[in-house]
Formats: sequence, C-alpha cells, structure tokens
Amino acid sequence: MKYTVKINLLEETLALAQEIGIFLKPGMIITLEGELGAGKTTFTKGLARGLEIERNVNSPTFTIIKEYEGRLPLYHMDVYRLESSDDAAGFEEYFYGDGVCVIEWASRIKDSLPENRLEVKIYREGETQRVIEFMIIGEEYKFMSEVLKHVCTSH
Repeated sequence: MKYTVKINLLEETLALAQEIGIFLKPGMIITLEGELGAGKTTFTKGLARGLEIERNVNSPTFTIIKEYEGRLPLYHMDVYRLESSDDAAGFEEYFYGDGVCVIEWASRIKDSLPENRLEVKIYREGETQRVIEFMIIGEEYKFMSEVLKHVCTSH
C-alpha cells in the first residue's frame, strides 16, 4: 500500500512525522530515502517528538547509530557510509529490539532489512516543497494504513 502527501514547510514535515510517531510500536522499522537535504533527519526529529523524546535529534552520519530514550527507544541509523549489507552485521539486535529503528539511506543495506517495515521516500520539489511517499511492506504494518490515510489527507 502506498500513500503520498505534499508538504510545503519544514514545520509541516515535523508535524506529519510527529503524528505518525504517536502510533509507533516496539520493533518497528522505518526506512528513509531521499537526496541530501531532502528532509530525512527532519522527518526523524518529528518521529522523535511523537515518541516523546526530548533530546535534540541530529544525523548520526559519523557514528552510524544514535540512541534516544522516550516512550520507546529510538535507534536512528545513517548507513550512507556503509558499502553493503555485509557491513550491517550486528544490526539485528536493533531491528528486533524493543525500540523503533529509523534507517536513513536504507537501500544500502536492503538485503539485511527485515521483511516488515515502513518505507518513506522524500523528494524535493522546489526550495521548501517536498513529496513524501509511504509504502507499507509486510502484514505486520497493515495497521499503519489508517494512520497514513489520516495524516496524508490532513496535511
């Protein structure tokens, strides 16, 4: 199932992701794709708000994984620097843990990703406009359909 929404301002991206973050459950995987500056980290900041994380969220480009505590733990990964899925060894403890994994540039480790996930692609359309596409992958995430229908029509 695919859902699409157009966003005009940074604040709208944060609000949309925050609404989604409220419904996230332990063990969920969210993959993020988009060119540099598209808004992947901004989207993650919104998810963190929905998870009641108070700490500032920023890109883990050099550390690869940053952990944040909130209603659920958030494991924010930026795998841009990894060469292949082989470099993702050890990520399983995060993928199948009690928190939510958000993985920027996830296509680099596609072969290591769990079967069930929410894929998010962000496209730039001008200076502040973005198109955000959501794709539900796997049966376990079907409950997100109603959430995505709601947030995509309300923004």
